[in-house]
Amino acid sequence: MNAKKLFDLSNNVIILTGAGGLLGTKYAEGLSQVNANVVLADKNYSKVKQMEKTLRAKFNVDPLAIKVDLTDKKSVKTMMKLVLKKYGCVDGLINNAMYPEGEKERTIPFEEFPLKYWNDAIEVNLTGMFLVCQEVGKIMKKQKKGIIVNIGSIYGIVGADQRIYGKSKYNSTVVYGLTKSAVLNFTRYLASYWHNTGIRVNTLSLGGVENNHDSNFIKNYSYRNMMGRMAQKDEYVGAMIFLLSDASSYMTGSNLIIDGGWTSW
Repeated sequence: MNAKKLFDLSNNVIILTGAGGLLGTKYAEGLSQVNANVVLADKNYSKVKQMEKTLRAKFNVDPLAIKVDLTDKKSVKTMMKLVLKKYGCVDGLINNAMYPEGEKERTIPFEEFPLKYWNDAIEVNLTGMFLVCQEVGKIMKKQKKGIIVNIGSIYGIVGADQRIYGKSKYNSTVVYGLTKSAVLNFTRYLASYWHNTGIRVNTLSLGGVENNHDSNFIKNYSYRNMMGRMAQKDEYVGAMIFLLSDASSYMTGSNLIIDGGWTSW
């Protein structure tokens, strides 16, 4: 064993969906720091194109910005063709993209929650993940190796604690928790289906990240959390590198929970 090489991702090609989002930007930067070439997949092409330029100049890596609609099978297939044309392989996939819930969705009572929002969230959070895994899986099976990380949440494990929200407009919708719970068993299915193929599949379940929340909500959330605070935006990068590297070589079908102790009370 060479401990120094366990976390080495030099020249690994890693597809990151939702790359332009709050945590996607942090994953992209962290992976670039350990010399991975990140495929920055997002609907917001201008955002990820700028990220591509910045990462290349700052870390001397070779990222690729791609505009993709994960709910469109043709768009996903086009993304994979571009990735293979440039790199010839795929070492890792991070299913990070998520339906962008806004204040409007979060403040609608469950009894009145619109079917449109329900369907839209399922299409992005689950159908998009399904389509990407199908296409990436075909490549990884031929390679006889590959790593997939699906992003989960504490609300895929336990119910949303309604006591901490009040009128804060930060409440989690019914469809968010439902889709994140489904991610856990999707991970188990894929890990089982691709057993002994060289493909590993795990979930990374996250706690809440501080992001311009009002002070009262932060106080309520922090009281409920063992560490007494919300996560900072870059505190999941280390876990992501672990899951994508040989440091987790004997891990598949598992759920790594990084939540400051939220689900351990």
